[in-house]
Amino acid sequence: MRKLFVIGLICVLPSFVLASGSDLHLRHASVDLSDQASLQRGAKYFVNYCLSCHSAEFMRYQRMADDLNISEEDVLNNLMFASNKIGDTMSIAMTGKDADNWFGTTPPDLSVIARSRGEDWLYTYLHSFYIDESRPSGVNNLVFPDVGMPHVLWELQGSQKAVFKTVDDEHGGQKEVFDHFEAVESGEMTAKEYDQAVTDLVNFMVYMGEPAKLVRYELGIKVLVFLAVFFVIAVMLKKEYWKDIH
Repeated sequence: MRKLFVIGLICVLPSFVLASGSDLHLRHASVDLSDQASLQRGAKYFVNYCLSCHSAEFMRYQRMADDLNISEEDVLNNLMFASNKIGDTMSIAMTGKDADNWFGTTPPDLSVIARSRGEDWLYTYLHSFYIDESRPSGVNNLVFPDVGMPHVLWELQGSQKAVFKTVDDEHGGQKEVFDHFEAVESGEMTAKEYDQAVTDLVNFMVYMGEPAKLVRYELGIKVLVFLAVFFVIAVMLKKEYWKDIH
């Protein structure tokens, strides 16, 4: 029993660490796995901005092509940069040793990042990079303070600075809390366009974390239609069987 308690504590500990890591309110991500165009755009953003450092070893290009209705030719020509076989997983050329030398740590695999962190966390994280000259990459993040990852989407979003304000804390002292962002340099996208791009990217990572969801959603609709039809038949049979009694 004691061993089970320790194992359970270890399993839930990361959620407490995540919850206590930042007081920032998470923004809601409007994820829609039925939006195939969004998933296709998200796949494009993922392979162009994430896959150079982060792998997705549990996702195969072939599965992605089939699920998202992308032709094998388009996948081979536009979405595969580290492999030449459609059946390969989404791996990267950078080794763990090189990553440790260059970044000080190995970038995590992103196959199930949406399941471990949550879609709202990812959506807010990709909106929360700000200029911080004290950091090696020149940026910091409100959701993940002192993160080693640079802001890979800065060309799309532009750069911004975080404005903090001083408030009284519960112990009678004062502390600095985040107030708002101020734009410093415009990016290639407007704020609305960047929101959509991040939504598409998060949507794809949610799909990637559990591709079977698409199958379940499709099957679920068929089951509901069957139950609706069967309900009508059942009501008609009930009336037929009981008409002489009533």
